[in-house]
Amino acid sequence: MKKRIGAVVAVIVVVGLGFAGWLVLGRDPMSFAGNATVALEDYRDATVTGAPAQLAGAELVKRGEYLTHAADCQACHTVPGGTPFAGGFAINMPFGTLYSTNITPDKETGIGTYTDAQFLAAVHQGIRADGDYLYPAMPYTSYTYMTDADALAIKAYLFTLAPVHAPAKPNQLSWPFSQRRLLAAWTAMFNPDERFRPNIGQSPQWNRGAYLAEAMGHCGECHTPRNLAYALDNRSKFAGALTAGWRAYNITGDKESGIGDWNDEDIYLYLSTGHASGHGGAAGPMGEATDDSLSYLVPDDVHALVSYLRSIPAHASDLPRTVTTPAPPSHKEGMPVADADARGEKIFAGACASCHDWTGVSPVTGFATLTGVRAVNDPSAANVAQTVVHGVNRTTAGGRIFMPAFGAGYSDDDIAAVANYVTARFGAKGAHLTAKDVADLRAQAAQPHKEAPDG
Repeated sequence: MKKRIGAVVAVIVVVGLGFAGWLVLGRDPMSFAGNATVALEDYRDATVTGAPAQLAGAELVKRGEYLTHAADCQACHTVPGGTPFAGGFAINMPFGTLYSTNITPDKETGIGTYTDAQFLAAVHQGIRADGDYLYPAMPYTSYTYMTDADALAIKAYLFTLAPVHAPAKPNQLSWPFSQRRLLAAWTAMFNPDERFRPNIGQSPQWNRGAYLAEAMGHCGECHTPRNLAYALDNRSKFAGALTAGWRAYNITGDKESGIGDWNDEDIYLYLSTGHASGHGGAAGPMGEATDDSLSYLVPDDVHALVSYLRSIPAHASDLPRTVTTPAPPSHKEGMPVADADARGEKIFAGACASCHDWTGVSPVTGFATLTGVRAVNDPSAANVAQTVVHGVNRTTAGGRIFMPAFGAGYSDDDIAAVANYVTARFGAKGAHLTAKDVADLRAQAAQPHKEAPDG
C-alpha cells in the first residue's frame, strides 16, 4: 500500500514538474531566433540599446525622455484626461481590477524616495521599494531585458516631472490573486531577470528592433497569448490576443491572418502614424501606443521594429482573409437586408454613412475607410463594437482623428446590431454579437481609452 501511495505521489510530482516546465518553456520572447547570443559588452557590431544615434550626445534627461516614450510608460500610468504619470488607470484582468501607481517624484505617493537600486528592482524584478511584489500588469517580465543605464535614464526623466500627490487606489482582486506573496513563485517561474543579449546571427538593425520591441515597447504583453498561469506563451508569439476587451491582432508573417501581405512601408506607416492605407487605423490601446510611444521614435528605430517583426515565425489564427473591395454604392444593392441586420442598417444610415459611406470608402478621410480594415474583417467584431462605444480621439502628425463615442447614446442592442451590420457589409464574414456580448466588452474595457466626447 505504501509503495502504491509513493508511486502515485511520484507521478503527481513528475506531472506537476513537467507541467511547470512546459509553462516556463514559453517565457523567452527571442528564442525563435536561436541562441547565438552574447553579453551586451561583448557585442561589437553596433550600439543597439539606449537612445538612438541622433541623441547619443544629448544630456541624460533628454535621452530618458525618449526612452520613456519608447517604453510606453504613460499609457498605463495616466488616466485619460488626467495628469501624466500620476497613476490611477484601471487595468481589468480576468481576476479583478488593478490600478496603476503614481510614478511622479512625489515623496509620499509617488517614487520620489526611490534609490537607483530600488528603481532597478522594480523595473527588472517587479519588487517595490517596500519589498512587496508588483503585479505583472507592470510588464517587468519584458522590462527585465532593459539595460540598467536605460532604466536609470528613464528614472532621471521621471524625476524632472512636477510631483503629484496621488495616493494609490486599492486594487479589487478576488482571492487568491489578492495575495501578493504568491507573486514570488510566479516571478521565479516567469521572470528570467536578465538583460538583453544581442544575437550575433542577426543584423544590428534586427537587434535594435528586438530591443525596442521586447525590452522597451513590450509588444508581446498585448499581442502574445497567455498560458494557464497568465504568463506570455511565446510559442505562439505575436499571434494575437484579447486584452482588456480589445483584440490585439496577429502581427506575425501569416498572410491570411497576420501581416504577411503588408509591405514594409505599410508596417512602417502603421507603427509611426497609426494608419496604413488599405489596412485601416489604430484605436483603443493600439492608438495610445502609437500616439504616446511609437510616433516619438526616430525613423531608423521604426524601421528596426519592422525588421524585427518581419522575422517572427508565422502563426495562423482564425481570422478570415481581409476583404478590400468596396461595397456596392447603395445599401439597397448586393446584400439582402436579412443578412446584414436591418436594425444595424438603420443605425448605420443615421449615424455612420455620412463619414464612412455606403461603399466603406470614406469621402472624408482615409482614416474612416472601412474596407480592408482588420477589425471589420474580424467576425468577433470586438474592436468594431469598442470603437463605436468609445469613439476615436487621436492627434497625429497628420492632424486630429475624431469619431464620436456612441456608448452613452446607444444601447448594447444597438451597438451589437451596427457592429454586425458593418462586418457583414464591409468584411469577410458578418459578426453575430448580442447585447450581452457588448455588455461584456464594455466591462472588460471599463477604463476608457482616450474616449471621445459625445456629440
